[in-house]
This record gives sequence, structure tokens and C-alpha cells, in this order.
Amino acid sequence: MLKQRLLTAAILLPLVIWGILSLDNGHFALMLGAFVIIGAWEWTRLAGLHSPLIRMLYCLVVGALLGGAWQLWFGTVTPILMILLGSALVWWLIALIWVVRYPQAPWAESLAVKLLFGVWVLVMPWLALVILRGDPAFGPYYVLGLMILIWLADTGAYFAGRRFGKHKLAPAVSPGKTREGVWGALALTLLWSTGLAQWLQIEAQWLFVLLCMVTVLFSILGDLSESMYKRQAGLKDSGTIFPGHGGVLDRIDSLTAAAPVFVFGLLLMERLRCAA
Repeated sequence: MLKQRLLTAAILLPLVIWGILSLDNGHFALMLGAFVIIGAWEWTRLAGLHSPLIRMLYCLVVGALLGGAWQLWFGTVTPILMILLGSALVWWLIALIWVVRYPQAPWAESLAVKLLFGVWVLVMPWLALVILRGDPAFGPYYVLGLMILIWLADTGAYFAGRRFGKHKLAPAVSPGKTREGVWGALALTLLWSTGLAQWLQIEAQWLFVLLCMVTVLFSILGDLSESMYKRQAGLKDSGTIFPGHGGVLDRIDSLTAAAPVFVFGLLLMERLRCAA
């Protein structure tokens, strides 16, 4: 299993980095969209859909929403895009209530709610990353910085949890995660975000670091939310497309919540800077 994980990572990681740094924004959006559509197929399985035709129809709907979101993006962030990203933040706060109350959250088990939640889980992070990649104020290195932030958060949580983990974070949802793991994630990413703020020459560095810490907390929520739905569906992994790593959702669960929050926060910071 470890050999498979390492081999898959060795192939996938350079491709992802190349796509972020080398593709133009249109092709980047297409590459990201392909992952989202695969994630939509996996999400229908978590939601409890079994008919291939209905599952395919859901994927087509998600694809159409990606196309609609692309039409709203003209290289500048409009108020409607800000509202969409803000709605993702609200939705994830609702998801936090579900995770905290699980399994006493029957409304989260509704098929309609699951399918609607899937739209925010899939479309909003795609939109956030496309904006982050294409906005002249930001660019590819911001996307890469966010990706590394999430990877380091997962790494810090894993090793701190293994070494110091005693207090369960959300035992009903994911028994392996601990509060000590959260502190490990925050500690490691604090170092990264501080260095990243200097490298990207952020003016309000303390505010950027604070945003990164909030983003990490939301990334943990994204991971817990997917774990909740996998537990409801009786599944260990969302899919099998990546040997040793599971499915697309298993790889991007943290990013689904982190990306909209990070980009929304950056856009607010940019507006404050321009207004100053």
C-alpha cells in the first residue's frame, strides 16, 4: 500500500505543479474541471445514488454549473462572484454544525441536501481556484502556496496526532483525528504562511497569516465533512482512481472548504488595501 501511495504521488504531484505553473487559465480551468466531474461521480455514490444514468445526469449538471461559473469570470471579480464565494463560507459553517452534531443531524442525511451540498463542495472550490489563478493581483504561485499550505496541514496533523494524540476531535465522524493533530497542523502551517507572506510580498502580513490559519481550520472541516458522508454511506474511500490514495474526493476534501475561504479572504484584503 505504501509503495502504491508513493508511486501515485510521484506521478501525480509533478503533473499538478506543472498544470498550476504552466497552463493558461482556460486550460487550467479545464484540467481542474476534469477532476471536479470525476469528484461529482464519486459524490453521487456518497449521496446514495445507484443508477448510472442519474449519476451521469448529476455530473452533467455539475459540468453545466462549471460552464456557467466560467461565464461569470471575465478576469475581474464582480459582486456576484463575491456573493458566490461568501455563500460557500456560510454553507461550510452549516456543515460545521452537522459535523459537531453527528449522528444527531438527520437533515444532513437527506438525498436532496447531499446533492445540493455536492454543488458547494465541487463547484465553489473550482471557481475559487480559477479566480486565484487568473486574477492579476494573485496568480499561479498563490495557488501553489495554497496547495502546499493544505499539504503541510495534513502532514502536521498526521504526525502530531500520531506522536501526541490523546483527545479525539470528532470521534463519531473520524475516530483517528485528534485535537493535538489540529495544533500540529496549525504549528507547521504557521511557519509556512509566515515565509509565504514574505515571499509573495504581502503588505498586511499578519492579516495574511491569520487568513492562512483560518483556512487550515476550514480544511480540517472539509476533511471531516467528507468523512461524515463516507461513514453514512459505509465507505472507506470515495473511489479508486488513485491507487493507494482512494478517489478524487479523498485527495481534495480539505481543499473543497479551504479554497473558497482563502480566496474570499484574499479578495477582501485586496479591497481593503485598495480602499486605504
